[in-house]
Amino acid sequence: MAKEKKLVEAITSMEVDFAQWYTDVVKKAELIDYSSVRGCMILRPAGYAIWENIQKQLDASFKETGVENVYMPMFIPESLLQKEKDHVEGFAPEVAWVTHGGLEPLQERLCVRPTSETLFCDFYANIIQSYRDLPKLYNQWCSVVRWEKTTRPFLRSLEFLWQEGHTAHATAEEAEERTVQMLNLYADFCENVLAIPMVKGRKTDKEKFAGAEATYTIEALMHDGKALQSGTSHNFGDGFAKAFGIQYTDKENKLQYVHQTSWGMTTRLIGAVIMVHGDDSGLVLPPRIAPVQVMIIPIAQHKEGVLEKAAELKEQLSSFSVKVDDSDKGPGWKFSEQEMRGIPIRIELGPKDIEANQAVIVRRDTREKIVVSLDEIHSKVAEVLEAIQNDMLERARNHRDAHTYEAHSMEEFTDTVANKPGFVKAMWCGEQACEDEIKEKTGATSRCMPFHQEHISDTCVCCGKKAKSLVYWGKAY
Repeated sequence: MAKEKKLVEAITSMEVDFAQWYTDVVKKAELIDYSSVRGCMILRPAGYAIWENIQKQLDASFKETGVENVYMPMFIPESLLQKEKDHVEGFAPEVAWVTHGGLEPLQERLCVRPTSETLFCDFYANIIQSYRDLPKLYNQWCSVVRWEKTTRPFLRSLEFLWQEGHTAHATAEEAEERTVQMLNLYADFCENVLAIPMVKGRKTDKEKFAGAEATYTIEALMHDGKALQSGTSHNFGDGFAKAFGIQYTDKENKLQYVHQTSWGMTTRLIGAVIMVHGDDSGLVLPPRIAPVQVMIIPIAQHKEGVLEKAAELKEQLSSFSVKVDDSDKGPGWKFSEQEMRGIPIRIELGPKDIEANQAVIVRRDTREKIVVSLDEIHSKVAEVLEAIQNDMLERARNHRDAHTYEAHSMEEFTDTVANKPGFVKAMWCGEQACEDEIKEKTGATSRCMPFHQEHISDTCVCCGKKAKSLVYWGKAY
C-alpha cells in the first residue's frame, strides 16, 4: 500500500507551494524533462501529444477562415531585423545571435527567430504586386527562441513551439476585422476545447507588441490568482509595409501600402491547462484535449476472461481515445497513475462486474463512480465525457468570477492586490504614468481593456482624474 501511495505523495500540495506543485506535476506526469541546455525543455510523449491535439484543432479552425500554412527560415539577417525600429528595440534583449558558420565568422550576424514578422514582410514585398494578390492569409507552425532570464516549463522557456499567423490586406478595415476575428477564434478554442474562460480585450500602448498599432489579448486566471496571457492578435496597420516597401497597385492603378496582422498561440497553453484544472493528485485534462480519454483498468486481471473482456470493451469504445492498462502493477497504483496523468475517465472491470454485465466509470474531475451496464457503456461514456468538459469550464468560470474584484481607490486597489489574488477591475485615465505607478506600488500590471466595458467609477483609480477605460489588472506569469 505504501508503494501505491508514493506516486501522489511525491506531489507538493498546491496550497503549500503552488510553484513547486506545478513543477512536480509536469515532471511526475511525464510531460517534460529538463535538457542539458539551460531553460530548454524536452517535450515527452505525454506532453507532446497534448500539443498535437491543440495543433490539430487550431489548425482546422484556421483553415476554415481561409488560412494556409507555410514555413519560413529560422535565421534572420541582422539588416532585415533592423528595418522596423520599434520592433527590433522590443526584441533586442531576447535575441540569440549566430556569429560563425563552421569555423568562419559570418559577414553578417544571423538572429535565431524570436518571431518572424521581418521574414514575412520581406517575402510579401516580393510576391504582392496587385490588389488581385490580396489578401494573403498565411500561418506557420514552428519553434522560436527568446533568451529569457528566468524560465519555467511551458510558461517561459528559451525555445518554445507556437504558431504565428501573418496576413496582408488591401484596407485598414480588413486588417482590423481579421485581427479581432482571430482573437475571437482563440477565445472560443480556449473555452470550448481547453475549458478555460477568457477575458478578451485590448492591451495598453505600453503592453502592446513592438511595432503594432494595436494588440488584442485573451487573459486567463490561474488557480493561484495570477493572470496568464494566453494568445494575442496584433494589428500592424501599414507600419511594417512602409518599412519593407510592401505595396500593391489598386483597381485605380494607384500604389498603396498593405495593412498587416499577426497572431500567435504557444505551448504555454499546456501550462494554462495544468494551472487552471489540476489538483493535488496531478493533471485534470479536459476530454477534448486529452490524448487518452478513457483508461480501462482490469481488476484481478490474472483471472480467466478478465483481460479478454477488457480488450473487447476497448474495441467497443474505439470511437474514443481509449487504452487498457494491463501492466503488472497493482490496481491502486494504476488508479494513481491514471489520476496523475489527468485521463478524464477510468473504467474498472473485474470478475464480479463481468458476471453482472457491468463496469464502473470513475470521473477524474469529481471522482464520482457510476455503475453502468456493458450494453449501454458507449453512450454513457460519451455522456460523461461531455459532462466533464462542460463542468470543468463552469468550475473555471466560477473560480475566475469569484476572484475578480473591483477597486475604486488606490488604497482599495493596493489592499486587494496584496490580500486577494485575482483580477482587479479598476478605471484608468489612459496615462502611462499611472500604469507605471500602479505596477511600482502593487506589482500588478494592466492585463487588458476588455471589449465589454463597464463603468464602475468616473475617476482613475491612481490619479483621480477623469477615467477613460475600465482595465483588468493583476499579477501575471
